[in-house]
Amino acid sequence: MVSSFVLLLTTLVVTGVLKIVSVLHHIYFYWKNKGLPYLPNSLSSLILNWKFSLGYITVADYCQHIYYYFSRAKYVGMMDLATPTILLRDPELIRDVMVKDFEYFPDHHSFVDVNAEPLFGKNVFALRGNRWKEMRNTLSPTFTVSKMKFMFSLISECSRDFVNYLVDHPKLCHAIETKEAFRRYTNDVIATAAFGISVNSMKDPDNEFYIKGIETTKSSSGILAAAKVMFLRACPWFAKLIGLTFFPSATSKFFKNIVRETVRVREKQDIIRPDMIHLLMQARDKNSVSKMSLDDIVSQAFLFFLAGFDISSTLMCFVVHELAVNQNIQDCLREEIQQHFAEGNGEISYESLSKMSYMDMVVSETLRKYPPVIFIDRLCAKKYELPPSQPGGKSVIVEPNTKLMFPVYALHHDPAYFPNPDKFDPERFSKENKDNILPYTYLPFGHGPRKCLGNRFALMETKILIAHLLQRFTLRTVEKTVEPVVYSKKAFRLQPIGGFWIGLEKRET
Repeated sequence: MVSSFVLLLTTLVVTGVLKIVSVLHHIYFYWKNKGLPYLPNSLSSLILNWKFSLGYITVADYCQHIYYYFSRAKYVGMMDLATPTILLRDPELIRDVMVKDFEYFPDHHSFVDVNAEPLFGKNVFALRGNRWKEMRNTLSPTFTVSKMKFMFSLISECSRDFVNYLVDHPKLCHAIETKEAFRRYTNDVIATAAFGISVNSMKDPDNEFYIKGIETTKSSSGILAAAKVMFLRACPWFAKLIGLTFFPSATSKFFKNIVRETVRVREKQDIIRPDMIHLLMQARDKNSVSKMSLDDIVSQAFLFFLAGFDISSTLMCFVVHELAVNQNIQDCLREEIQQHFAEGNGEISYESLSKMSYMDMVVSETLRKYPPVIFIDRLCAKKYELPPSQPGGKSVIVEPNTKLMFPVYALHHDPAYFPNPDKFDPERFSKENKDNILPYTYLPFGHGPRKCLGNRFALMETKILIAHLLQRFTLRTVEKTVEPVVYSKKAFRLQPIGGFWIGLEKRET
């Protein structure tokens, strides 16, 4: 009996050790055997990866380190856990993968199993293959110019209400943490534009929509979130077994209830509102290849909420930070804004906002200096041949399920493409200069069929807020304003230590 147990235990241990050795061999020699320049899987490299994962270095520093490790290579090999990964540095190859040869790289590398985390796994970002194409085609009409024009009045009203609240509460303006404030604005925008719900998060600071947004962003950032991602990727079957999800179950229940009730009321009262929920309801009622469920609708609405609540508000924070720091740029932008307000008899229309060239330059430069995402990825679907990475090298066959990464932050800060990259200079995007930007070195929203669907919406809600804000206030630096920005080591996106702080000085209008 004892000998049988010892034999079984020994067999399990030996099998486990052999499996570990096999995985380590795969990690250490995969790219070396292909003859590709690769980030060495040495102790120092492993330490760097763990320093990043555990929050000891910033995501920007990590991106810069791996980008410059082989500064003359078009691409380099690396490992993301045990997944073979290629970091593309060459803009022409980035174009090929994102656009020209998109059929080979149609999907993102998902970190959650759709069955274990339907709230996130069923959205258009995470979906793959034909299901992604169907959902993309369904959602695309939501972000056409005609739909943007329709939603503009709703968003403009949210922006005006937000700024008026600040005007009526001057004590808040002496030193304001803009991330907390702008989250309230984006919360109201998404509530009305996506869910058809009227919310004023400045007057009602503890509304449930806003509280759920805070809970969601907290659960998707920091070391605990990183550990969840690793576990969900490594053991999706076990995560499902124990009921582990990336977002709190209460969050999933909240958004599912809201969408269910919204759909029920619209069906009962025959309400037609050309927003995301309405388009998804229309798609659900069509005879599509894959019938759309309530979970599908909830997942798309939740993605829109998540992106708008946190990512868009961060963009606004960086815009106002740079305007406060660079008064000359702020004055130029205000002059343009006032001209359009005057032409519109005190109002800004969608058309006039679209004509603000200097506004577009300022926001574009903000997206360059502070991109919303540090890396963009694609997943190889079928074998693909890359040209030699370096002169004298050989071509590399990319195998299916290999991950490709595009170092957005590093490209945006490469002096070969953007001279003096740490300087905030909107003139890079002037009519005279923007055509000189090398294609596929500027990737704030990606490119190709997988380009961010909501980029036009994000830009619109950002620009209209800045327009209303600069009309009523002068933006100033305060004691808590940190320039240059010092990034937090605990965030997977660009976040300053201590928050975004500026002062708002009321202007006479």
